[in-house]
Amino acid sequence: MKKLTLSVALIVALGAISCRETKKEMDAAEDKIENAAEATKDAVDDATNATGEAVDNAVNDVKGATNDAVDAAGDAVDSAKDAAENAVEDVKDAAGNVVDDAKQTATDAVNATEEKADELVKDAKDALK
Repeated sequence: MKKLTLSVALIVALGAISCRETKKEMDAAEDKIENAAEATKDAVDDATNATGEAVDNAVNDVKGATNDAVDAAGDAVDSAKDAAENAVEDVKDAAGNVVDDAKQTATDAVNATEEKADELVKDAKDALK
């Protein structure tokens, strides 16, 4: 019986040691799992923040490009408007010049006709004398 008692005591002792070692291993594994979970959470948080910043930057870049395009379009419209106004003024000036030239030509023709008529009248009077 002594042998049996000693054998049982040895089995119990080995079981207790084995349980302690298993508990230590389980505690160590639990710590590793918690550390891995925390590291994963931190990595996800960092990735989320980086993604948010990237989206914000992209939105700001698009807003800036849109504002630049709107400004450029406004400048193009203003330039086109100025060019059209200048063209209208040039056409008015050219038309005014044509009218002035036509008036001068008509005045010159009237004066030349009057002079010719005066000469013909004078020649006719001289012929009658």
